[in-house]
Amino acid sequence: MERYVNHIQLGYLGLLPFLAMQGWTLLSGQGESVAPLFIYYSIAIVSFLAGQLWRPGNQPHGHAIAAIVPILPIPLLALGNSIFTLAWLSASYWLVLLFEVKAPAWQEHHKDYRKMRFVLTSVVFVTHLLMIASLLD
Repeated sequence: MERYVNHIQLGYLGLLPFLAMQGWTLLSGQGESVAPLFIYYSIAIVSFLAGQLWRPGNQPHGHAIAAIVPILPIPLLALGNSIFTLAWLSASYWLVLLFEVKAPAWQEHHKDYRKMRFVLTSVVFVTHLLMIASLLD
């Protein structure tokens, strides 16, 4: 367990900006001004998570390509429609988690780490939905 404590703490700390920006949006009612910052932070995090799936020399070529599928259109999304971008990003978090769960290394992770990944993905997904809702008003 001890070797996963830092991963778990950093994972939950990475959630704080999502929650802070969502709180700011809810309190101020200014989703349009917060959305770009939220989107760029989300792009950074999902790119980091997808990059963690790369296991040079330890995975078939197809798995390495699949690990980058969620982030391939991000340069275009960052400049496009905010609602579509947020929807893509929210789905990408689940896709990255799915790829991680399907990898053989998933079973080697401690159960607390696996639980944390599911909780973080769920909370990030909900914050994306709430940000979309704030832009629809």
